[in-house]
Amino acid sequence: MVELAVAPVTETEIDQQVIIDIGGMPALVRSDSPAFLRMLENRYSGFINPLAQADLELDIDLVSPGQITAEEDVSVRFARGQWIIERGDLRAEWDPASRHGRIVQSANPYSIDTALRIIHSLTLAEEGGLLIHAASAVRNGRAFLFSGISGAGKTTISRLAPSDAILLTDEISYVRQRGTHYVAHGTPFAGELAEPGENISAPLAGLYFLEKGPRNSIKQLKASETARSLLENVLFFAKDPELVALVFESACELVRKVPVYQLTFYPDRRVWELIA
Repeated sequence: MVELAVAPVTETEIDQQVIIDIGGMPALVRSDSPAFLRMLENRYSGFINPLAQADLELDIDLVSPGQITAEEDVSVRFARGQWIIERGDLRAEWDPASRHGRIVQSANPYSIDTALRIIHSLTLAEEGGLLIHAASAVRNGRAFLFSGISGAGKTTISRLAPSDAILLTDEISYVRQRGTHYVAHGTPFAGELAEPGENISAPLAGLYFLEKGPRNSIKQLKASETARSLLENVLFFAKDPELVALVFESACELVRKVPVYQLTFYPDRRVWELIA
């Protein structure tokens, strides 16, 4: 039997990379700028895992601050086997086959934050997972998602959580399919609370569509009533018909397998008695 020699990772290579572990899908980020990498370590503190085996790889090419592309809004398109992600402040190429990408941006945390969200959403789409505009938390070993339009109360429900609840996010929830069930993961993508979630995961026990009202009430919904509402809150920028169809099916599958509720609430802590 022939043994293949594996070259060890050198200290120089370690100094030029960080591993950002979001959703159990670690991304190895390389840059020749130590200052940029330290900034990433601070921004994604709690999600840095140098011992993780990377699932994704990203090389960062830093340029001077300024407009990089003519795109004002985010553009995501597929061309010649790669996803092209563009916005005024960044340009990224992502190869889904090799799970390797390159990002051109200035030394700021916002561009790579956007690229990470999009790359994770593209990767999740192929395996039945979703990034959802929703708050989420873990209590008693189970995860709960709270979704709704802007102003529906995602941040409020997070603030009202009891002390034994662990916040996963108040902004972007990360859901992966595991066999016949779903798991919610913490993310560093913060909203109004300006705090990252905890880097933990738990089985998803319920999805709640929020609505503020004069009193607390809850109503279980049928799957047929909720798929459209969920899709309106899924983060997905690509217009590729094949992946859009996968995202649609993933949303329909999630509401078939996870209990879905309409949660009308008045902002007091007793609302959590209806949840868990």
